Amino acid sequence: MPNPRTADALAAIGTFMQAQQNAGYADQTVRLRGTLLAEYLEHVLNAEKTAALTAEELVQRERADSWLDAADAGETRRRNTLTGPDAAAAYDSQRARIQTYNAFVDYLSLSGLHRPYPASGHGDRLEPEQAYKLLRTLAVRRPTGANAATAIRTAAVAALVAATGRTVPQLHQLDVTDIDLESRPVPVVTVADFGHPLDKHTVEILRRWLDVRAGITAALEGSDPGYLWIPTKPGRERAGVQPPKPGLTRAAVRTLHAAHRSLVLQVIGVPLRPYALLPRR
Repeated sequence: MPNPRTADALAAIGTFMQAQQNAGYADQTVRLRGTLLAEYLEHVLNAEKTAALTAEELVQRERADSWLDAADAGETRRRNTLTGPDAAAAYDSQRARIQTYNAFVDYLSLSGLHRPYPASGHGDRLEPEQAYKLLRTLAVRRPTGANAATAIRTAAVAALVAATGRTVPQLHQLDVTDIDLESRPVPVVTVADFGHPLDKHTVEILRRWLDVRAGITAALEGSDPGYLWIPTKPGRERAGVQPPKPGLTRAAVRTLHAAHRSLVLQVIGVPLRPYALLPRR
């Protein structure tokens, strides 16, 4: 039997659903898991602007983080709700996504990628005081061996998540010109044509990131395209092709997620995802 991990993700989802049926799962459960995995695959392909992934590539942690954050913010919803199309995902629906993801990685023999189930009532959301403390910690503490530029970029992303209530995928497309730190009476960042006021602490972190970013893009010799979030170091050579210089492309959503998870884990010992900083609705 071919290894499902190396198969095209869409094909692997199909064989997974058949395996679930053969194992005697209820038809409704199989349909729901197929729907959620299709949602997962569609989100990742659209976010990364790629046509296909293997099943093993699809289930990597940073891609799962991106999907769960987008779903939690209501971005993957296809139907309206009583509280509007942008309402946060229901607790049970997020639990179903994690159950489905865990069942799929079990099928792929990758149980080491299991996601923990959320605590009742979104216990993994931070209270305002906790969020502020985490942001302060990220801004001033850098673990030994951590990349300084990546650390301050991660702190800046986290600060904007907390300040705007937007998710990482929503903030991903920002350009430097979307931030006006000289605006009066308060600095603002414009996301999807809406201006969000920025507090003093967020402005301080953003200034530090913009200074670091300027140092990185100086090597572009005037060709800076203006993306706010850029890679902090060159990527790997692939098939003999040199990667673009940092600054010529946006940092991928999954890169921002992975950097956040890694830094937060090192700083406070808990791998909180960026959506933990989103205000409770």
